[in-house]
Amino acid sequence: MKKSKYKKMTITEASDFFDEHDIFELNDVREVTDIKFNLKKKKYIGVSIELFKKIQSKAKKLHKNEDSLIQEWLMEKVG
Repeated sequence: MKKSKYKKMTITEASDFFDEHDIFELNDVREVTDIKFNLKKKKYIGVSIELFKKIQSKAKKLHKNEDSLIQEWLMEKVG
């Protein structure tokens, strides 16, 4: 990956910079013309807040996020 010659900025710094500059002042800026990505549809289901709190607690102990843990458990059950 090519390293940018521009320093990394916080959102605030970038906002301040572009308040005073136009993006077209930068010589090597090009328009992106071809973006490819694959969206995966998801179905959201409801669970009681009490159950979700238990899942959150378990996920924290396992150093995982809740979505990953639930997905893992469901795959174990239904394959």
